[in-house]
Amino acid sequence: MTGAADESLRMPVRLMPPRRPFSWMAIAAVAVSILALLPLGFIIWTTIQIGWVESYALIFRPRVGELLVNTLLLVALSVPICAALAVALAWLTERCDLPAARLWSLLAAAPLAIPAFVHSYAWVTLVPGLHGIFAALVISVLAYFPFMYLPIAAALRRLDPALEDGAASLGLGPWRVFFRVVLPQLRLALCGGALLVGLHLLAEYGLFVFVRFDTFTTAIVDQFQSTFNGPAANTLAGVLVLCCLVLLGMEMLARGEERYARVGPGAARIRRRARLGRLAVPALILPATVAALSLGVPLLTIGRWLMLGGVKVWRMEEILPAVGQTLFLALSGGVLATLASIPIAWLSIRRPGRLQRMLEGSNYIVGALPGVVVALALVSITVQFLLPLYQTLFTILLAYALMFLPRAIVSLRASIAQAPVELERAAASLGKPPARALWATTVRLSAPGAAAGMALSALGIMNELTATQMLAPNGVRTLALAFWAYSGEIDYAAAAPYAALMVGLSLPLTFLLYVQSRRMAGQ
Repeated sequence: MTGAADESLRMPVRLMPPRRPFSWMAIAAVAVSILALLPLGFIIWTTIQIGWVESYALIFRPRVGELLVNTLLLVALSVPICAALAVALAWLTERCDLPAARLWSLLAAAPLAIPAFVHSYAWVTLVPGLHGIFAALVISVLAYFPFMYLPIAAALRRLDPALEDGAASLGLGPWRVFFRVVLPQLRLALCGGALLVGLHLLAEYGLFVFVRFDTFTTAIVDQFQSTFNGPAANTLAGVLVLCCLVLLGMEMLARGEERYARVGPGAARIRRRARLGRLAVPALILPATVAALSLGVPLLTIGRWLMLGGVKVWRMEEILPAVGQTLFLALSGGVLATLASIPIAWLSIRRPGRLQRMLEGSNYIVGALPGVVVALALVSITVQFLLPLYQTLFTILLAYALMFLPRAIVSLRASIAQAPVELERAAASLGKPPARALWATTVRLSAPGAAAGMALSALGIMNELTATQMLAPNGVRTLALAFWAYSGEIDYAAAAPYAALMVGLSLPLTFLLYVQSRRMAGQ
C-alpha cells in the first residue's frame, strides 16, 4: 500500500484543459443580434411589399439627395470637432496642472445630463433666429462632445508615461511624442466615442426639429406623422441604414485589432502633470467657455422660464407620475441593455473575426435607426403575430434595449479590453467552469465599464422621445413626452419644469458615469 501510495504521489499532475465559454457566448450573441435585426428586417420586408419600382422612385428623388447631403455634412463636421474638443479638454484636465482640474473635468461630462432637445430648446428660445446647419452643428457639438471626452480622458489616465519618456529619450519633441505615441494609444477611445456621436446624429430628432434643420430622421418622422406613409418612411430609413454601415466600416478599419491591456509585474507609473506656468490662466478659457455654452445657457434658460411661469407651471398631479414612470423605464431598460451587451462585447475583444464583426455590426445598425422606425417595426410584429404584447411594458423595454445597446457595448468593450485574457485562461486551467472563470476575472474587472454602459443607456432612455410616443402603454407619460407636448404648443414655461426634472434626474447617472470612468483608470 505504501509503495502504491508513493508511486501515485510521484505521478505527474495533469491540469484540466481550459474550457472556454466561446460556444455559449456565441449563442447568446447570435440571439441578441437576431433581435437587433428585427427593425432592419421590417424595413426590407416593407420595401419588398411595395415593390422595387416604387422603392426606386422613392429613393432616387431630389429630396432624398438633399437629406443625404444634410445628414452626411452634419456628421462629417460634428465628429471631428467633437474629437478635437474632447482631446483638448482631456489633455488639459488630465495631463496639465490646470487650476481646479477635477472640477473642470466634471463640468466637461455634465452636459450629458441635458437632453439634446433641451439644449436646442434653450438656445432657440434664447436666440429665436438660430436655425439651419450652423445651429445644428453648434448645438450637436455642445450636446454630444462628452461622449468622446469621457473615454479619451479615461484612456489618458491609463497610459503608462514610460512609453512617452522612451520616445522623448530618442529625441522626439512633445508634439511628435503626442502624435506618434499618445494618439495611437487613444485609438480605441476615439473610435468608440466617434461611433457613439455619429450614431446619435443619425438618429437624433428633437434637436433638429427645434432648429429647423432637415435630416433623414426628421423627414422619416414627418412622413409618418403627416401622411402615415409607412412604406415611404421605411424606404428612407433603408438609406439611413446604409449610412450606418459606412460609419461602422470606417470605425472598424480605424480601430484595428491591437492589444491595449498591460500585463506584467508592478503597476504603471503615474505621470507628473505638465506645468502650465503663465499659460494657466489663458488655458482656463477653453473649459470655461465650453462649460458656459453647454451648461450655462441651458440652465439659465430653464431657470428664466421657471421664473416667468411661477408656481402655476408645477402641476404636481402630472409631474409626480411622470417622474416615477421615467425612472422605472430608464433603470429597467438600462439593466436589460447592459446584460444583452455582455456576449457581443466579450466576443469583440476575445474572439475578433469576421463573424464577430457581423454580429457586432448588426447591433449597431439599430442604433442608427430613428426610434420611430424601431417602434413601428415592433408594433407591426406584435400586432400581426404577438397581439397580447402590443403596447405592453415588455415591448417598450425591448425597444429601449435594442436602441441603446450600442452605448452599453462600446462602454463594456473598452473595459473588457483592459482585462488581460491571461487571467481568464488561468482560471479556466485550474478547473473552474467557463461561467465561473469568466465571472471571477473578466466580468469583475470590467464591472466599471458595465456600470458606465448602464448609466449611458439609462440616460438615453430617460430622454427618449419618438419610440416612447408609439410604444408606451396606456396611461404612461414620461417627462420627455410631457416636455415635448408643451413645447409643441409653444408653451415654453409649462415645459420648463419637465426640462428641469430631466436634467435633475440625469445628473446622478452622469456623475456615476464620470466616477466609473475614473475607476476604470484606477483613480
